[in-house]
Amino acid sequence: MKTALKRTNMPTILIVEDNEDIRLNLVEYLESKNYRTDNTDDGLKALALTIVNKYDLIVLDIMIPGMDGLRLCRELRSRGNTTPIIILSAKDSTDDRIIGLSEGADDYIVKPFSLAELLLRIQAVLRRSSTPEEKVLQVGNLRLELDSKRVFRGDTELKLNPTAFRILAFLMQKSPEVVSREEIEDEIWGFQRVAGDNLRAHIYQIRKIVDKPFEEPLIETRHGFGWAVRAKEDQRE
Repeated sequence: MKTALKRTNMPTILIVEDNEDIRLNLVEYLESKNYRTDNTDDGLKALALTIVNKYDLIVLDIMIPGMDGLRLCRELRSRGNTTPIIILSAKDSTDDRIIGLSEGADDYIVKPFSLAELLLRIQAVLRRSSTPEEKVLQVGNLRLELDSKRVFRGDTELKLNPTAFRILAFLMQKSPEVVSREEIEDEIWGFQRVAGDNLRAHIYQIRKIVDKPFEEPLIETRHGFGWAVRAKEDQRE
């Protein structure tokens, strides 16, 4: 385990994986693709590393000693750490993805996975996390501040993970139009069909946070077509 990384222009990725073969393979592959890496096999050690170092992204296995990946993800978010996180897991159900993403992860990859797929996911997450934004979006009483990365429903601030924030922002930018699955996946992940389960999990979480606590739903599903964020006056009868 390395400590006190010096900052460079190369994106720096923390790899948290207790399988030594997988961890070292990820280190070798990502460094060959011009990423700088740090790595550990333990959740508590990973938490300590995030205090000492600034990372551009974390690749995080769930089943790790010390502190499991979901708990680590939750702990980082509770501390205000917004570093993008990609979860690695052998659990492949939609419910497992929902749990991982609801803890604050930005993406969820099921084992076994190809290194090429992981690289694409990393590039997509880094690209969207570094995109400068300066607008405020408003649909009904839903307000999204792109510069401060804050979301409000009336006077109530809503807490969304970074990827859910990006999905909601894209839907609000297109409002009141219906946006297809393919359009969202292409905008958020940069490629299609790979992240379909992840998208369903994120939409579920967005509905739970944005609509469920309030009387007036704003997110509309058009089965077979996609989703739209619409104020009451824009919604179908």
